[in-house]
Amino acid sequence: MAEAGPSNPQKLPGYDFFQKVLGSPKYIVAPMVDQSELVRASQTISANSDNLWRQAWRRLSRKYGAQLVYTPMIHAKMFAEGERKPYRNEAFNIPKGEEGGPGDRPLIVQFCANDPDWLLQAARIVAPHCDAVDINLGCPQDIARRGHYGSFLQDEWETIYNLINNLHKNLSIPVTAKFRVFPTVEKTVQYAKMLESAGAQVLTCHGRIREQRGHHSGLADWEKIRAVKESVTVPVIANGNLLFHSDIENCLAATGADAVMSAEGNLYNPAIFCSAASALTFAPDDPSAPSNWVIASDTGLHLPHTVLALEYLAIVNSLETWTSPSAVKGHLFKLLRPAMSRETDLREQLGRVRFTKGKEKEAYAKYEDIVRKMDERMKRDARAVVDRPIEELITIDPETGVKVLPHWVAQPYTRPLLDINGKKVNNLKVSQVADALEPAEACGAKRAVSERTPEPEVNHKRPKLAEESAGFSIPLPA
Repeated sequence: MAEAGPSNPQKLPGYDFFQKVLGSPKYIVAPMVDQSELVRASQTISANSDNLWRQAWRRLSRKYGAQLVYTPMIHAKMFAEGERKPYRNEAFNIPKGEEGGPGDRPLIVQFCANDPDWLLQAARIVAPHCDAVDINLGCPQDIARRGHYGSFLQDEWETIYNLINNLHKNLSIPVTAKFRVFPTVEKTVQYAKMLESAGAQVLTCHGRIREQRGHHSGLADWEKIRAVKESVTVPVIANGNLLFHSDIENCLAATGADAVMSAEGNLYNPAIFCSAASALTFAPDDPSAPSNWVIASDTGLHLPHTVLALEYLAIVNSLETWTSPSAVKGHLFKLLRPAMSRETDLREQLGRVRFTKGKEKEAYAKYEDIVRKMDERMKRDARAVVDRPIEELITIDPETGVKVLPHWVAQPYTRPLLDINGKKVNNLKVSQVADALEPAEACGAKRAVSERTPEPEVNHKRPKLAEESAGFSIPLPA
């Protein structure tokens, strides 16, 4: 397939692309950097990553309402290099024909990069198998600091402009960008305008600053997302603060965004996009299940996590594309988390499962056996309280103020926020987040936020921002 420039009539811009190619999606799934699916070699990218968001998990997410899905973040240079071909097939398996195939669209392939040429080479490889290429400018993890990509390019606007503009001019499909906000609305808006002027046809705005991560994540600032939406002419996707289905409409109303994106919320509840009204559609066909087996409440639809886990394992077994057993294990721990503190023997059994390469099916069978044991215990617990109203089974976590549902259903995991002294902060408001996280140490970084270990082949001299120098030449739209 020959690559073409922006004159290609099939390369639609902005809202035309969003509506005609992507189908005006409202519910979007994209992976967190250290929790992404099927990229087995992702330990090269992230020491804690088994890339949990590839083919199997994407299919499960689509079944439960995801209308557009992103791949895990792929390292552009490693993907493009010929001698790294094993990594290429592990990151995005083209030969099998499943990733980016008919059952995996619409799909956006997500790259991290700091070199425009390597990024273009990588993007051209996947262009026939996806609908757009996304540049991840939001990753706040230490691995992004060391590799000099993600949010650690945030102060190098000329580099970012060139990454996007090179794809915009030379790739046959659109380029999109995902980014984090700055501490001020003004700088956030200027940044978004720069991304648009470079050629990004869709912008995803994560409403947290770079320093907000892990236990210091705090709340995303929806007001900054609204400011971005009001300042650009391309579609804007809002990301952040989506724990329950009920948060979706609140987010859309507060931000004015065209869609919402879920990352961590989807990991713990892949049915996050399902409303309570969809209970009859998705309720499992299980005559042995008690009447309170599925929870439909004002927070949305909450299916039994064991049911979701067994569905996921069935998808894994049905695909030719290989899925790492350790990636599967990561998903199972997250899905089953509400019950793990109770069923410690099953938690330990799951943790002890090992596999030999070439015999992954044996590991999958062990996983299924453990999940089925958990399923029986969860039905036991649900039956024990079947006469109690659902409202009585839903409590409030005193540390976070978040609703806690019965332990047999999938639900979000919320970390208690820590302030700059390492103490828990209860029910923090958006306006308090910046004060709580101001010092670099508060983000969990081992070094000051501005420090990094760059790759040697990249020129890292930071250009001044537009407001710092009249000589800054990146064109910004009015």
